[in-house]
Parts: sequence; structure tokens; C-alpha cells
Amino acid sequence: MTERLCDGCGAVLQSDDKSKAGYVPESALNNEHIICRRCFRLKHYNEVQDVNYSDDDFLEMIHQISNTKSLVVNIVDIFDFNGSFISGIKRLTGNNPVLLVANKVDLLPKSTNRNRLVHWMKKMAAEQGVKVVDVFLISAAKGIGFDEVEEAMEKYRQGKDIYVVGCTNVGKSTFINQLIQRTSGTNDAITTSYFPGTTLGFIEIPLDDRTSLFDTPGIVNRHQLVHYVSEKDLKLITPKKELKPKVFQLNDQQTLFFGGFCRFDFQKGMKQSIICYFSNQLMIHRTKLEKADDFFQEHVGELLQPPNRETLEKLPELITHTFKIPHEKTDIVIPGLGWFTIAEGGISIAVHAPKGIQISLRPALI
Repeated sequence: MTERLCDGCGAVLQSDDKSKAGYVPESALNNEHIICRRCFRLKHYNEVQDVNYSDDDFLEMIHQISNTKSLVVNIVDIFDFNGSFISGIKRLTGNNPVLLVANKVDLLPKSTNRNRLVHWMKKMAAEQGVKVVDVFLISAAKGIGFDEVEEAMEKYRQGKDIYVVGCTNVGKSTFINQLIQRTSGTNDAITTSYFPGTTLGFIEIPLDDRTSLFDTPGIVNRHQLVHYVSEKDLKLITPKKELKPKVFQLNDQQTLFFGGFCRFDFQKGMKQSIICYFSNQLMIHRTKLEKADDFFQEHVGELLQPPNRETLEKLPELITHTFKIPHEKTDIVIPGLGWFTIAEGGISIAVHAPKGIQISLRPALI
């Protein structure tokens, strides 16, 4: 019998085991268009069913691209560039040309210099050993920037297949749904959600009689906060509207709490402007460094929220990272949550974040 794939997530359809990916009732296998029970419940009830795939299984699937001659479109989340950029993409995709597409540009403040941002992205990719053929800024949800991206995809694919890759939760499926909607008028052809790991296999969308565009499983980056939070908290920390930066004037020996997820201690240095780029729904609190430990223990999950109690049960303990910030405008990035900018530098700081979350510094994005 010919193997059939779920139209929503790409999993191989089967009717033998309800606990495994691709399950549908046997009576549904004769339908022309089929989505598995997992996609049906995700689409209609926002309910996620665990599947028996490991992170390595997804990487192995992506690695198949290295054996093809194709164009790779790498989607990143511009709000979480460090957390969503695939550092090993060249190893996974071989010598195929890479088009870097930054999604969710509509969330950045309107004052953002887009030309500078594109140059910055090329530089960051080059530092990871990846030479991209071009860079584009888009909003998959709003259709911003798609005329330019479609033109570039046609130019660089040179009559070959296209593989769309990216980490979980960057908007790959939304990107492809937008492409399909623009060409065929079909809405929500591929399953999308807030949750990481929605796509479970390659989903093939024909481009012409000989070539196709493939949606691929999201690569899991365990250094991102999104893998440790509840459904409710994930919606709160995922930006939906243009970011409104919050500015704090801090002296040394002061602390900022970003909800109850992360803490920034200004240990030593001259007075600084701290510019915070997080979801507008994340509460930020300032207190004295000497009171910070007691304040956290007393208020986490209540005044310091999110996280809620469900997230706190699985959130790793906070680990301290210390840095000396150079005399230049610097971002401190918390993957999956956002970043804050130290305007002048020349100070000593500490950042307390859940164990396993990879805190990084970079030249200021904005």
C-alpha cells in the first residue's frame, strides 16, 4: 500500500496505534485530504499530544537535505535571533545555497534601522561560518516582505526544490501557509500552533511539474525558555504586537526582575540606561540588590509573573552568569524571552536565568 502523509504535519498516516504519530481512524484513510488525530485536536482544541520522536530524530530528518541539490530557506525569529539561528546548518544542509529569512519583523519598534539590521544578520551568520546568499525581513503572520522573498526564492532555486528549515516556534509553517494562500487562496493548509514540534515530517507542496517546496520538522534548541513553560505562560511571553521598549535608569547595587524567569543585577559601575525588549505582557520589577533574594522567594509566581505555578513545577533552578560589559552599547539575550540593552557599558553585571538557558552578549541590535 502506498505510504500517505498527514496534510497537517507530514507524519506517516497509520491506524494501528493511537499513541504514535500519524494516527487516524481506518475509516478516514480513503478520504482525499487527511490530517491525523493529533493535528485535528491541535487545530480545533489547541490540545497537544506527545509523540515518540527524539531531538536527534528531527536532526536526522533535516540532514537528508545535504544529499539534495536545492535551495535552503532558513527561517529565524528576529525577536530571538540567537536562540533560533541554527549554528550547524551547513553540516545539516550541505553545500546548498542558504537564504536567511527573519520572521516577526512587525514586532520590532518602528524606529529600527532595517538596513543596519540586515547587515547585522549577515555578520552574525558569517561568524557562525554560514555565508548566506541574501537576507530578508518579513512578517509571516501579516504577509510583510513576501513579494521580495518570493522573487528571491525563484531566482536562487534555479529550477530546483526548496527546503524550508528552522528551529521550533520560528513561524516556518505560518511562512509556508502565507505562500500557499498568496498563490492558491487556501488558508491554514499546514498545522501551526504556539507549541514547538508541530511538524513531524517533510510536507511536500508542488511548485511545478518537476519541483516542490518542503516544510521540515523544527529543530529543537533546548537553550530556549519556551521548552520549560506552560501553555498559558508561553502565550504571555510570545510577543504579538510591536514591542514597546521599557527604559530604566539604574545605579549599581540595583536589580531588575523580568517576571520570575530572569534577574539582572547591576553590580558595579556608573549609572546606566537599561532598555528592555520583552513581550508587553511581561512584568518588570526593580528592587535593591541586597533585597533581591528575599524578594524573589516571597513573590515568584505572584507579583513576579509569569511564570505561573504550572511552569514553576518544571522550570530549572536559576543559575548565575557574571559579565563585564565593554564600553559600548550591548545586548544581553535571554533565548525565548527577549533581551535588554546596556546603553554605555563599562560595568559589571550578573544575570540569573534557569539552568540550561544560554545567556549571550552581542553588539546592540537596535
